[in-house]
Amino acid sequence: MGILDGVVEWLSEQIMNGLDLITSSVLGALGCDMDVFLRYFPAAETMYKVFVAFAIGLILLNWVWQLFKNFGLGAGIEAEDPVRLSIRSVLFIILAYFSDEIVSTVLAIGGTPYRWIMESDLPPLDFASFSSVMLVIIGACANGAVVLITLILVLILAWNYLKLLFEAAERYVLLGVLVFTAPVAFSMGASQSTSNIFKSWCRMFGGQIFLLIMNAWCLRLFTSMVGAFLANPLSF
Repeated sequence: MGILDGVVEWLSEQIMNGLDLITSSVLGALGCDMDVFLRYFPAAETMYKVFVAFAIGLILLNWVWQLFKNFGLGAGIEAEDPVRLSIRSVLFIILAYFSDEIVSTVLAIGGTPYRWIMESDLPPLDFASFSSVMLVIIGACANGAVVLITLILVLILAWNYLKLLFEAAERYVLLGVLVFTAPVAFSMGASQSTSNIFKSWCRMFGGQIFLLIMNAWCLRLFTSMVGAFLANPLSF
C-alpha cells in the first residue's frame, strides 16, 4: 500500500471514530424524556412555574376584558358569550395549571414507540471497522486514486449522517421548549380569538414527537446497514 493509501485509510478511520463518538453522545440525549433537557437547561424547570402563573394571569385578564366588552354590545362591539367564555376560562385555567401532567402523559405515549425503535436488536456497530472494510474491498480492485474517491464518499456519508444527528438533537431541544412553555399555549385556548394559536401549538407539539420518532427510525436504519455490512461485506 502506498503513502496515499495509508493517508486515506488513516483519515477515513479518524472520521469514522468521530462519528462513533458523536453518535453515542447524541443518541443518548434523544427521546421523549426531558431529563437530559433539564440537565443542560436546569433553569427551565424553575421558569416553568413563572409560565404557569403568567398563563393563569393571561386567562383571567382575557376573561375580565371579554366580560367588560359585553357592556358595549349595543354600540356594535363584538364580544364572546359570557357563559361560554366563563366555562372556557375555568377549563383552560385547570389545563394550564396541570399542563405538566398533561404533557408528561403525551410524552409517555410518544416515548413508547421511540423506545421500541431504540431498543430493537441490531448488528454490532463500529464505524471505524466499516471504513476499514470498505477501503480493503475497494483497494483490492483499484488503485490509490479510487481510494481517494472513497475518502470523498466517506466524507459525504459522514456529513449527511451528522446533519441527521444534529437535526434530531435540534428537534429534541425544540420539543423541550414546547414542553416547558406549554402553560402559555394552553392560555391561548381560553378565547375564541386566540384559539388558533393553541391549535397550532398542539399540531406542532404532536409533529415534533412524530418527527423525533422518524429521526430515530432513520438513524437506526443507517446503523443497521453498517452493522449488516460489517457482518457480511461480501454479500453487498
